[in-house]
Amino acid sequence: MASLITCPHCGTRPKEEFSIRGAAAPKRPSATAKDEEWHRYVYIRDNPRGRYQEYWHHVAGCRRFLVVDRDNLTHEVFGVSDAYDFERARTAG
Repeated sequence: MASLITCPHCGTRPKEEFSIRGAAAPKRPSATAKDEEWHRYVYIRDNPRGRYQEYWHHVAGCRRFLVVDRDNLTHEVFGVSDAYDFERARTAG
């Protein structure tokens, strides 16, 4: 059985229509941040096991960026939101 992701714009689609883009948790440093902070943001990433939020790109559909909340061991998907809405909620709180 294929893994499915429910795009908020296109509905339920096979995961092959999407491209994973990386962790959604890291926050981009300010433009005036020190080089060490930028180095950590660009190159140093945790690789947790379990439930995780990731950016995915719906390449073969609406072409929107999404945030997929999933377990990277079982591949169970708990939720999907538009990346724009995710970022707005994160910066508002």
